[in-house]
Amino acid sequence: MAVSRPLETERLRLEPFTDARITPRYLAWLNDPAIMRFSERRHTTHTEASARQYLARFEDSPHYFWAIVAREAALGHIGNISAAVDPMNSIADISILVGERHVWGRGFGGEAWEAVMAFLHGDLAIRKVTGGTLATNIGMLQIMRRARMAEDGCRRRHYLVDGQEVDIIHMASFRATA
Repeated sequence: MAVSRPLETERLRLEPFTDARITPRYLAWLNDPAIMRFSERRHTTHTEASARQYLARFEDSPHYFWAIVAREAALGHIGNISAAVDPMNSIADISILVGERHVWGRGFGGEAWEAVMAFLHGDLAIRKVTGGTLATNIGMLQIMRRARMAEDGCRRRHYLVDGQEVDIIHMASFRATA
């Protein structure tokens, strides 16, 4: 895994994800149908072994994987965010999971998303940062729009959610050039 410095925001610290974060609480997020509703990983039953295998995929790669940790000590580890980096094309794709449902709607996801975008565009000089979500995931669409990402494509009727065909919306942000 590519390792970055911890990323700091007003309310969060994004720390490189380690196997110490693979806890019963974390596994409960991954196996909660409401939390995973918009993720294609919803089709899998997650175990400690599968979580370790997922983390191992980041080893010796250009990709980043952070734990989202709230500065408010009572909250602690509230989610994860990753960036799949394609150095040859200067592209990175962000994925996020806010696992603590009681913090949904408080802006933590957007704060983490914007910190990772700033790191990718700034520190790494990535030219294009992307993300995608199901058209029915209104919260994620709001995060990307607030981060000033623009629609970059749509795959119509791409996934099935609760038996319904759902579009996947792709968004992008390009690094400002002088």
